[in-house]
Amino acid sequence: MLLAAVSLAGCQYDVLVPKGWVGAEQRDLLIISTLLMLIVIIPVLVMAVYFPIKYRADREDTSDYTPEWSHSTKLEIWVWGVPIAIVVALGWFTAVYTHRLDPYRSLEHLTDAQPLEVQAVSLDWKWLFIYPELGVASVNELAIPEGRPINISLSSSTVMNTFWVPALGGMIYSMTGMETKLHLIADETGTFASRSGHYSGPGFDKMVFNTESMTATDFDSWVAKVRAEGDDLSAEAYLQLEKPVIDAPISYYASVDDGLFDRIVGMCVEAGKVCMADMMMQDKMGGGGLAGIGDKDLYEYDRQRSIDGFGNPLDLPAPQLHSEPDDTQHMSALDPAQRDYPFDMKYVCGQTEEKTI
Repeated sequence: MLLAAVSLAGCQYDVLVPKGWVGAEQRDLLIISTLLMLIVIIPVLVMAVYFPIKYRADREDTSDYTPEWSHSTKLEIWVWGVPIAIVVALGWFTAVYTHRLDPYRSLEHLTDAQPLEVQAVSLDWKWLFIYPELGVASVNELAIPEGRPINISLSSSTVMNTFWVPALGGMIYSMTGMETKLHLIADETGTFASRSGHYSGPGFDKMVFNTESMTATDFDSWVAKVRAEGDDLSAEAYLQLEKPVIDAPISYYASVDDGLFDRIVGMCVEAGKVCMADMMMQDKMGGGGLAGIGDKDLYEYDRQRSIDGFGNPLDLPAPQLHSEPDDTQHMSALDPAQRDYPFDMKYVCGQTEEKTI
């Protein structure tokens, strides 16, 4: 036991010593649930020792031995009443805290401070944080002002991941082609260890970052530093950043292309790629038919991002396409605005235009 205690001395108990309102509420629910369950667990552990000793075979006094005994109203009340009361209490507390801690619920009721918008993207194997209102971005470093609600929108460039800052609150998933939400707030300044909580390949153990909670003045200074030292995060720069890298260093971007996060969610950052929303609309309206076979590369996403077990990109052979009639023109050879989709609307990278049949 002493060895176990010594080995755990260096552990960080961020979940039990939170630095934000969300984390504190989650800790309270954890403690309440544990205490309620101990109402059953402790008596069971005590009785597991007490009854074998009291009713052992070699005891001298056996006057309380009643082999015909079959029922006790008081015992039935305890056996059924206490567990039912515990389950009801657990259900009530869980329901209250679940609605209170809905990750999509804004935290503006906690303070009059204006929320800060952050767009987080999990890459292989690093994190990209975009500040759309400030026009800057960072990799593997999340800077936030103390006491100000943080509205985080999350997505992923490849596999599913989870965003987790244990000192501030629970984790939530980031998924390709989807956008999830998380709201956090830091009650004090400090550096909080953060990471991905979902295995995502060979670089998973290095997919860590620090969340830096700062005063408003220090946060403004951090933004100024990013603008002075950072590069431009254009679509081309993002496609380079998206390539798998293990143990990527902290880096900054002084500017971000407008709508970049929406294109990341839509899986259409690369020029000519059909956005996810447009792809689903096309499928709903009948798809591209045989004439769309030649445009298969405009809809592919995973193939270009295939990696081996060590995180190295795979150079896969070109897919074999079925032959098509000579009079069928590939839409890929046309300008996006001129592509003739076989339905009454055409959708190109988020833009909708009516077409006459």
